[in-house]
Parts: sequence; structure tokens; C-alpha cells
Amino acid sequence: MIRKLSILDRSRIREGHSAPQALRDTLELARAAEGLGYHRFWVSEHHSVPGVAGSAPTVLAAAVAGATRRIRVGTGGVMLPNHQPLVVAEQFGVLESLFPGRIDMGLGRSVGFTNGIRRALGREVEDADRFEEQLTELLGWLDGTQQAHPEVHARPAEGLRIPAYVLATGEGAAIAARAGLPLVVGDLRARERVAEVVERYRGEFRPSARGAEPYVVVSGTVAVAATAAEARRILVPEAWSLAYSRTRGSFPPLRPAEEIEALAMPPKERDLYERALAGHIHGTQEEVAAELSEVAGLTGADELLVTTSTYDRTALLDSFGRLARIAGLPLVPSPARALK
Repeated sequence: MIRKLSILDRSRIREGHSAPQALRDTLELARAAEGLGYHRFWVSEHHSVPGVAGSAPTVLAAAVAGATRRIRVGTGGVMLPNHQPLVVAEQFGVLESLFPGRIDMGLGRSVGFTNGIRRALGREVEDADRFEEQLTELLGWLDGTQQAHPEVHARPAEGLRIPAYVLATGEGAAIAARAGLPLVVGDLRARERVAEVVERYRGEFRPSARGAEPYVVVSGTVAVAATAAEARRILVPEAWSLAYSRTRGSFPPLRPAEEIEALAMPPKERDLYERALAGHIHGTQEEVAAELSEVAGLTGADELLVTTSTYDRTALLDSFGRLARIAGLPLVPSPARALK
């Protein structure tokens, strides 16, 4: 069993609810995650996606850190090709200065997923190929070693120890290994592929000032409930949203599971929906514990980053609570409890 658990939340918008409410939901979930003993709480970067409110991860991370006391807070991730490394260094420098010892810098190499978004960001698909170069520059701004702009300094970031993590998409694992950085890899529906990526990363890892040994975070959707059927229903809204996006070109807000189950989907959408439901870790606490033990044995992961989204917030919080109990996480008293 993987004993260190963390959460990545994408601030998913729910049908009938606003984008601001989705951001408030993220803060509420972060506070709950801290109380349940989760190790980290990360937020993501998505641009011009109708169903996602999380477009500015460093801004949202600041709000999350301000709403919590102990849990580590970070990004999963900042898509480095969309930004200038100096600006990213400055943003994380401000975060670490305000919340010392709690900030993680998760970095990805994706660019906007449509031509229109890429044009708006001033980026091209090929910019993703510069990720390793940008990563080196970013780390140089933090440790003061960058030489491209000798008269420029990343204030207040320079000299601060801000842990960096590389999200493995495409060449991400090899880049993480060469940089001596921790690796974040998913998803767990393709566990054999994940295991191969992890093995390659460990084999190519070069110790650095930022990491003497490989560190692996596996990520994926996990749903836990009193019954396997209830756990599966947690997966339904996200699965349908993904199927809808692939048939109609727009990623919609999450709908209630009961509405989706009553839909008469076109054959192609139904097929994509069933595929999107398959392979995720879900079930009772005993069933999920067994699957997570299998993942631990297959990957040797140091940490699990859970990415579950659903319409029913009560069911989602219950799922995270059950998962915390599986891993034996220690409950962390809230300020109100601590005063009693």
C-alpha cells in the first residue's frame, strides 16, 4: 500500500453552479484534505475549457495555502511552455516567501490544446520541445546560476529551496531523470505503461542537488464507497464529460450521475463513455486497498496523487475520507477542534 497520499484538484465546474463556486469548492476540498491527513494539495492549469475554472494555478495555490495551515500546496502543474521561466520563478518565490516550507512547483510541458488557445497565449505546438531548456533556465533563476541574463535576478525567488516536480508527458520522464528531479506519472488505467515509464526514469536518474535518489509519484482516479456500484457512480460524471468532449469538441461541466445514466447516447459517445469508465481504481475499501497494493508492487511508487472529480461533493469527500482510512492517515485537528 502507498502510504503517502496527495490530491490534485482541477476546479471542475458543475452544471448549475458557477466557475467561482468551483474555485470555492477547491478551497473547501483543500481544507478537508488537510484534516484527513493528506500530504499535498495541488491545482492545475487549463485555458479556455468550459468545464474547468482552474486557469491560474499559482494564484489559486496562494488562496489554497492561505486557507490551510499544514498541508503542502503546489501545482500539477504550471505548463512551463506557456510562460517565461523568470515569471514562473518570481511567482513561486512569492508563494514560498509567504508560506515557507509548504510550496511545491509541479511543472508540465503541455501547451494549449487548440490552435485558438495557443495563438492567444502566443505559443506554438513546437514550444513544448523547449521544455527541458526552459526547466534548466527556471532552476537557474532559483539557485542563481543562470547566465543568459547576468544583470537580472528573480526576486524574491533566488536562493529559496522550492521543490520541483516534473509531470511525465512524452519525454517528461527522461527530462526528470536527467535533471535529478521527482517524477509525477499517470494514469493508472495503463499501469503497465506507467511501470515502464517509472523503470526508465529510475534507470536514467542522475543525482542532483535537488534529489539524491529517484522519487516517484503515480497519479490517477480513485473512488471509494460503501459498495462498488456507488464507487462507480462517482466516476460517471467525469467519464461522460470526457466522452462528450471527444464527440462534440467541447469539455462540458459535470452533470449528476443519475442524469447521465438516463441519457440515450449515440453509439460512438456510448462507446467512449464506457471506455472512460474502465480501468480506474474504484470499489469498497477492501477492493481499493487490494488494487493499490498491486500498484505499489508494480511501480514501487513513493506517493499517490489522486485526481478524482465528480458532481456529488458529498460522495467525493466521503471517498477521500475512506481512502485516507485505507492508508491509515492521521487525522489533523482543525483550529476549532484544537481549541476545545
